[in-house]
Amino acid sequence: MRQTLYWLVICALILPAALPAEPAHAACRPFDPRCVPSVLDRHPFEPTVCSVFQRFPCVPRWPGTLGEDLLLTIQSSKIGEYAKPDHDLNTISDLFAALRSCWQPPDGDNASPGTQMTIRMSFKRDGEVFGQPRITYSTRGISKETRATYHDAIVAAITRCAPLQLTKGLGGAIAGRPINLRYVDDRGDKQGQLNDQH
Repeated sequence: MRQTLYWLVICALILPAALPAEPAHAACRPFDPRCVPSVLDRHPFEPTVCSVFQRFPCVPRWPGTLGEDLLLTIQSSKIGEYAKPDHDLNTISDLFAALRSCWQPPDGDNASPGTQMTIRMSFKRDGEVFGQPRITYSTRGISKETRATYHDAIVAAITRCAPLQLTKGLGGAIAGRPINLRYVDDRGDKQGQLNDQH
């Protein structure tokens, strides 16, 4: 019995030195399989945890949450290029093409080149609008009249599009999923600084 205890103590002292050291949580990289949280850890295993006692700024070690949002930029200067698909929408690209094709920017005295507005919305499985679209951004300093004009144009575009003709697969994939639509009135932007990235 004493000899067994002796060997257990020796193994307990030698094994940790022989095994490769686990990385400290501060050095963990995203999705590193060696960084496994334990109930015995003295520090929380949370990539964005901050403390008032830290000497340095709190910078998340992970690149943020994995968002479920869809992002789309619609440029007024390209409305002549946008075309609605002639079939049921089956991909995200089809969805984006359909949403772009419905946009008609304000004209004449109501137009205000340089205006940007972003709304957040989602669709039901059958292509109907889910809830009310809400404005999340508009160009700073624009008048209430300009804001109302562009808001009305966006609501008209969404009404023009809905209900979307979705396939069963795409309907299930986007149902309730937030979509951020960024409308940019870049007409007259000769340098083409605003690019349609999404």
